[in-house]
Amino acid sequence: HVQLLESGGDSVQARGSLRLTCTTSGDIKSQNCMGWFRQVPGKEREGVAGIYRSVGKAYYADSVKGRFTISQDDAKRTLVLRMNNLKPEDTAMYYCAADWGGRGYCYTEWGISPADFGYWGQGTQVTVS
Repeated sequence: HVQLLESGGDSVQARGSLRLTCTTSGDIKSQNCMGWFRQVPGKEREGVAGIYRSVGKAYYADSVKGRFTISQDDAKRTLVLRMNNLKPEDTAMYYCAADWGGRGYCYTEWGISPADFGYWGQGTQVTVS
């Protein structure tokens, strides 16, 4: 079993930066895939960034490519999302997710899907004005 806890969400002005942290506990080493997702009320949850834990290979949605960076710190058991040049359209609840990757992939060329992840945190709010 795995527990995920997000932190770092805040209200910032456009072009500002934030650093989101996902602190993990439990059997995180069994989870091959981790990712960050976001959701606004009335819309589907969308994938922002994903990573293969074993090799560190990352995926980014086109909307955040060049602005967001996903990274992991195995010693600290954390997943980090660094967000630069934030835009009002980045406003959302941000969720950390993990999965053992039984399908054989963490993401595809078409994106990273919430349906492929079994463990979720409670979310942290990011507001950009």
